[in-house]
Amino acid sequence: MAEVISTPLSALLEMRGMVKHFGAVKALDRVTFEVMPSEVHALVGENGAGKSTLMKLLSGAYKPDSGEMWLGGARYRPQGPSDARRHGVAMIYQELNLAPRLSIEENIMLGRERQRFGFVLKRAMRRQIEKALEGLDLPQLDLQQKVEQLGPGDRQLVEIARAVVGEARIVVMDEPTSSLSREDAERLFAVIRKLRDQGVSIVYISHFLEEVKRVADRYTVLRDGCAVGTGLISSTRTEQIIEQMVGRKVDTIFPRVEHQRGQVVLELRAIGLQRPALSASLSLHRGEIFGIAGLIGSGRTQLLRAIFGLREISTGEVRVGGLFDKGLTPWARWRQGIGFLSEDRKDEGLALELSVAVNLTLSRLSPYATHGWVNVRKQRSIARDWIDRLAIRCLDPRQKAGDLSGGNQQKVALARLLYHDVDILLLDEPTRGIDVGSKAEIYLLIGKLAAQGKAVLFISSYLPELLGVCDRIAVMHRGRLGRARPAAEWTEASLLDEATRGLAERKV
Repeated sequence: MAEVISTPLSALLEMRGMVKHFGAVKALDRVTFEVMPSEVHALVGENGAGKSTLMKLLSGAYKPDSGEMWLGGARYRPQGPSDARRHGVAMIYQELNLAPRLSIEENIMLGRERQRFGFVLKRAMRRQIEKALEGLDLPQLDLQQKVEQLGPGDRQLVEIARAVVGEARIVVMDEPTSSLSREDAERLFAVIRKLRDQGVSIVYISHFLEEVKRVADRYTVLRDGCAVGTGLISSTRTEQIIEQMVGRKVDTIFPRVEHQRGQVVLELRAIGLQRPALSASLSLHRGEIFGIAGLIGSGRTQLLRAIFGLREISTGEVRVGGLFDKGLTPWARWRQGIGFLSEDRKDEGLALELSVAVNLTLSRLSPYATHGWVNVRKQRSIARDWIDRLAIRCLDPRQKAGDLSGGNQQKVALARLLYHDVDILLLDEPTRGIDVGSKAEIYLLIGKLAAQGKAVLFISSYLPELLGVCDRIAVMHRGRLGRARPAAEWTEASLLDEATRGLAERKV
């Protein structure tokens, strides 16, 4: 059990001088972090800054090398995650920790079932859950429904209900909106406000600084394992937070590289899918960044997968370089010079257990393999060249891709497309889950590619980056792609309006 020593602290949580090493790497260097009662405290920083490590010390998943913690005025030394939960610390990770084949009720009470004489008191547990949901204005969930049948937003709410039933004093939310629709995100923000009003403190980790400005009371910035800034959200400009995160003056979040539009290299003529129903026409030019906006589930991802040969096209035509084709495989698309970056970096985009070198070069063996034999030294040399070009932060090409930060993993996935020397890049949410500094680097890279004559088809749920990076933007609504217009003719409001209501409904 955690050792209890009284101390007269006004903060609900105080972490002082926290140090954590992983081998020779110092992940945290004397970090101080405080959370007040009934506040939403944003913890921000670039990937690899130490945010997750600090929270794992709080949750008992890691033990600090040195430093002290107090919780509710008492010395706090969790012996493990279950001990932390008993003291009122709940963690909601980006990859939700739920049992999909169990019901909502079973997931909420898992590990804290109420029993008497060996019998589970289901009725009492159900009353406890219903009371928690009513307190969050969420009585609509069917407690008997299997979690695997829920959407991302409802799964997030199940995790929050677990924390409330467990009488959490502090709830840590790690990138809680990364996979949520705008509607689900708004519902989550309302729940966060409700929790704060009920006396629960929230540690909110997010790369979306516009969300941080909306939901948080205070913020703390970590950079390279050190706490470099803290303050009130209401009196701090977003640019100041970004500069603290990256450690330098940020002239622009969306760096522009001059590029000129050339000939059409990819043309879709009323292509369609049967399931889900989809219809899209567009023309993509050399030296162009073409953005596609739309809500999650609108069909954007299915469109890119169909172009790349991962979905069968039922109607219409695809023309690459002026030549008609239909129903080609992904390998044939690679040979045509088309590369695809999946939105699902962990399950589809990379083989996380393999090295950076293998991930970067696997799609094109000819430069380093002959007669079935791989020249490992040459493969690593090629990988090292791309690591340097894209400023990928890793120990060396042999390091596992899964050990890198999200932003550097994304750079490896992009480097593979560039190593393959593709002319057309299909990018699905290329900056999801990465920090603002890495985003700016990827925006700059995309601009440079367009300047080299590459054609980029760019899907994003983050409207500011579409407006800041793209030349033209079209909106997808319920499987139908609208007319492309220059980015300067759009605003966030008009993009969202067409994404939610569609062009035809807007004209009514």
